[in-house]
Amino acid sequence: MFTKNPAGTLNVTVIEARKLHGEDFMGKNDPFVELWIDDDYKQRTTVIENNNNPVWNQTFTFNMAEGHKHKLYLKVLDKDLVGTDTIGDTKFDFEDAFNGNPIDTWVKLPAKMGLSSHGEVHLYVQFVRQ
Repeated sequence: MFTKNPAGTLNVTVIEARKLHGEDFMGKNDPFVELWIDDDYKQRTTVIENNNNPVWNQTFTFNMAEGHKHKLYLKVLDKDLVGTDTIGDTKFDFEDAFNGNPIDTWVKLPAKMGLSSHGEVHLYVQFVRQ
Protein backbone atom coordinates (compact mmCIF):
# COMPACT_ATOMS: atom_id res chain seq x y z
CA MET A 1 0.00 0.00 0.00
CA PHE A 2 1.36 3.44 -0.93
CA THR A 3 1.57 6.03 1.82
CA LYS A 4 2.59 9.62 1.25
CA ASN A 5 5.56 11.09 3.01
CA PRO A 6 4.43 13.55 5.69
CA ALA A 7 4.96 17.31 5.57
CA GLY A 8 7.57 18.78 7.89
CA THR A 9 11.11 20.03 8.20
CA LEU A 10 14.24 18.06 7.41
CA ASN A 11 17.32 19.18 9.33
CA VAL A 12 20.61 17.95 7.90
CA THR A 13 23.88 18.53 9.72
CA VAL A 14 27.01 18.01 7.63
CA ILE A 15 29.40 17.15 10.45
CA GLU A 16 32.64 16.22 8.72
CA ALA A 17 34.30 14.23 5.95
CA ARG A 18 37.23 11.88 5.97
CA LYS A 19 39.68 10.35 3.50
CA LEU A 20 38.62 12.66 0.67
CA HIS A 21 40.22 11.75 -2.66
CA GLY A 22 42.91 14.28 -3.58
CA GLU A 23 41.97 16.39 -6.61
CA ASP A 24 44.79 18.91 -6.40
CA PHE A 25 48.16 18.24 -8.03
CA MET A 26 49.93 19.84 -5.10
CA GLY A 27 48.60 20.19 -1.57
CA LYS A 28 45.26 19.12 -0.21
CA ASN A 29 41.67 19.77 -1.25
CA ASP A 30 39.72 22.89 -0.39
CA PRO A 31 36.43 20.98 0.04
CA PHE A 32 32.83 22.03 0.40
CA VAL A 33 29.54 20.11 0.15
CA GLU A 34 26.50 20.92 -1.98
CA LEU A 35 23.28 19.27 -0.82
CA TRP A 36 19.77 19.26 -2.19
CA ILE A 37 16.52 17.34 -2.44
CA ASP A 38 15.15 19.37 -5.33
CA ASP A 39 17.44 20.83 -8.02
CA ASP A 40 15.79 24.23 -7.54
CA TYR A 41 17.07 24.63 -3.96
CA LYS A 42 20.71 23.70 -3.40
CA GLN A 43 22.57 24.59 -0.23
CA ARG A 44 26.28 24.41 0.52
CA THR A 45 28.79 24.36 3.33
CA THR A 46 31.67 26.76 3.69
CA VAL A 47 35.00 25.95 2.04
CA ILE A 48 37.59 24.41 4.37
CA GLU A 49 41.01 25.17 2.94
CA ASN A 50 43.85 22.66 2.53
CA ASN A 51 42.15 19.72 4.28
CA ASN A 52 41.19 16.18 3.21
CA ASN A 53 39.43 15.53 6.56
CA PRO A 54 37.34 18.70 7.00
CA VAL A 55 34.97 19.47 9.88
CA TRP A 56 31.96 21.68 9.09
CA ASN A 57 29.29 21.11 11.76
CA GLN A 58 26.81 23.09 9.64
CA THR A 59 23.05 22.47 9.74
CA PHE A 60 20.73 22.97 6.77
CA THR A 61 16.92 23.06 6.78
CA PHE A 62 14.61 21.81 4.04
CA ASN A 63 10.87 22.49 4.22
CA MET A 64 9.10 19.38 2.96
CA ALA A 65 5.60 19.24 1.49
CA GLU A 66 3.51 16.11 1.88
CA GLY A 67 4.45 13.43 -0.63
CA HIS A 68 7.94 14.84 -1.27
CA LYS A 69 10.98 12.82 -2.31
CA HIS A 70 13.05 11.12 0.37
CA LYS A 71 16.46 11.24 -1.28
CA LEU A 72 19.13 13.73 -0.29
CA TYR A 73 21.75 14.42 -2.95
CA LEU A 74 25.32 15.27 -1.94
CA LYS A 75 28.24 16.49 -4.00
CA VAL A 76 31.64 17.12 -2.45
CA LEU A 77 33.69 19.60 -4.44
CA ASP A 78 37.22 20.98 -4.36
CA LYS A 79 37.37 24.78 -4.73
CA ASP A 80 40.17 25.90 -7.02
CA LEU A 81 41.41 29.33 -8.01
CA VAL A 82 39.43 28.88 -11.22
CA GLY A 83 36.35 26.64 -10.95
CA THR A 84 35.82 23.46 -8.95
CA ASP A 85 36.59 19.75 -9.24
CA THR A 86 34.18 17.05 -8.11
CA ILE A 87 35.64 14.85 -5.38
CA GLY A 88 32.57 12.61 -5.20
CA ASP A 89 28.80 12.53 -5.16
CA THR A 90 26.06 10.27 -3.88
CA LYS A 91 22.46 10.15 -2.77
CA PHE A 92 21.13 9.22 0.66
CA ASP A 93 17.69 7.79 1.43
CA PHE A 94 16.38 9.44 4.61
CA GLU A 95 12.97 7.69 4.69
CA ASP A 96 13.75 6.16 8.11
CA ALA A 97 13.80 9.67 9.59
CA PHE A 98 10.03 10.01 8.98
CA ASN A 99 9.47 7.75 12.02
CA GLY A 100 10.99 10.44 14.24
CA ASN A 101 14.29 8.62 14.67
CA PRO A 102 17.38 10.72 13.88
CA ILE A 103 19.94 9.20 11.54
CA ASP A 104 23.63 9.55 12.41
CA THR A 105 25.69 7.93 9.66
CA TRP A 106 28.71 8.03 7.37
CA VAL A 107 27.81 8.16 3.68
CA LYS A 108 30.38 6.83 1.20
CA LEU A 109 31.36 8.73 -1.93
CA PRO A 110 31.82 5.89 -4.43
CA ALA A 111 34.32 6.17 -7.28
CA LYS A 112 32.84 6.21 -10.79
CA MET A 113 32.91 2.43 -11.21
CA GLY A 114 31.96 1.84 -7.57
CA LEU A 115 35.08 -0.23 -6.95
CA SER A 116 36.70 2.20 -4.54
CA SER A 117 35.80 5.18 -2.39
CA HIS A 118 36.51 8.88 -2.76
CA GLY A 119 35.90 9.34 0.97
CA GLU A 120 32.96 9.60 3.35
CA VAL A 121 30.70 12.33 4.73
CA HIS A 122 29.28 12.21 8.27
CA LEU A 123 25.62 13.31 8.40
CA TYR A 124 23.06 13.79 11.14
CA VAL A 125 19.52 13.86 9.71
CA GLN A 126 16.34 14.59 11.64
CA PHE A 127 12.77 15.04 10.39
CA VAL A 128 10.20 17.07 12.34
CA ARG A 129 6.53 16.63 11.33
CA GLN A 130 4.34 19.71 10.92
